[in-house]
Amino acid sequence: MTIKPYKDPDIGKSPQQLLAERAKRFQDVTQLKQPDRIPIQLMAGYLPADMYGATHQEMHENPDKQMEVLEKAALYFQPDSIMSGQINPGPSLALGDRMTTYPGHGMDPNGAYQFVEGEYMKSDDYDAFIDDPADWAIRKYWPRIFTELEGLAFLPPLGIAAFGAYSLFNLGVFMAPPVAKALQALARAIQIQAETGAHAMRTMQRLAELGFPAGSFGTMLEAPFDLMADFLRGMKGIMLDMYRRPEKLLAAEEKVLRFQLEHAIGFSRATGANGAGIPLHRGSDGFMSLAQFERFYWPQYKAMILGLVDAGIVPGVLYEGAWDQRLNYLAQLPKGKTTGWFQASDIFKVKEILGDTMCISGGMPNSLLQAGTVEDVRSFTIKLCREVGKGGGFIMTTAAAEMQGCKPELVKVWIETTKEYGVYTS
Repeated sequence: MTIKPYKDPDIGKSPQQLLAERAKRFQDVTQLKQPDRIPIQLMAGYLPADMYGATHQEMHENPDKQMEVLEKAALYFQPDSIMSGQINPGPSLALGDRMTTYPGHGMDPNGAYQFVEGEYMKSDDYDAFIDDPADWAIRKYWPRIFTELEGLAFLPPLGIAAFGAYSLFNLGVFMAPPVAKALQALARAIQIQAETGAHAMRTMQRLAELGFPAGSFGTMLEAPFDLMADFLRGMKGIMLDMYRRPEKLLAAEEKVLRFQLEHAIGFSRATGANGAGIPLHRGSDGFMSLAQFERFYWPQYKAMILGLVDAGIVPGVLYEGAWDQRLNYLAQLPKGKTTGWFQASDIFKVKEILGDTMCISGGMPNSLLQAGTVEDVRSFTIKLCREVGKGGGFIMTTAAAEMQGCKPELVKVWIETTKEYGVYTS
């Protein structure tokens, strides 16, 4: 038997044609329509750096090097879209961020950046947070998490600004050296962030010139419980709060829900960006019981999704961990209005329960692209195409948003097999 050599169906097409076709695929699947073929999203992470001789630190800090290796990876793999996901540490370093460590700063240049969880909000801070989250965050929280912003602790209550013109008499505090130092650090961080944003736009424009559309973008949000757990109370603190101070936790979540929605809607109207990225962490199977999920997580998360959808914003949700026990709850979300990227859930069960509710992403285990065989990768990819891809509404991507350690030759097989078997005939 003669096996025909693989021929990429995208070969010979202009970048403009590829850009239009690829963008249309993502638009169709997001709306639960059936495109011409299953779109392939490459969340490359550090893989391009490892392939083309850049350090992980360069992927974060050298935008030209990041663009160079990302471009090479895009042209080599030929997915429908590619992202790196590296965050420039400049603003964090300028503020003395205690929450995050980056390659080359407290770790090896080829390490992976890490979030440093802590109990940055104490249990006795609840009343102040609920009373005025902004005042508490600027005068109490920022000095705890940023070494260069410790001077903000000297500020008077921010409500003093309500004195109007007479509040000018209180501006003398800004001349105090610790406060002035903090404001100067903020100015540096803002300038660096502006430069970072400009570099990101150039990278997206360059990839578009090559035929690769940028993903939908917008602001980043968290489920109210996750924001309280991730950035404020920490894992231990939030678990104790569900037992020791449940009413305060619920009141704080209500505050979080309101200001996040206000921010997301204002951001969308100001920029025209109609997406919102929402990584979920603590609501998955194993973190809490269903009874706790129904009280502390689901109502607030569902209210957030409904508020975003009502405002014309498309929530792109990363369901980290396994959500197999929560899928019937997710089926209550508005149909065709959200996308769900599933990390460790049974992707075939996800398709069965949520296939007519949301666009589904994920499916390919990173471990298979790290240690599998060509036959393993082809076989599982074909299964995903035929079962999860059936009828549309599916984006082929890895389970985790970091492809470090994946073998390029296996990634290539995965993409080629998807293009071969992910074609819709009707």
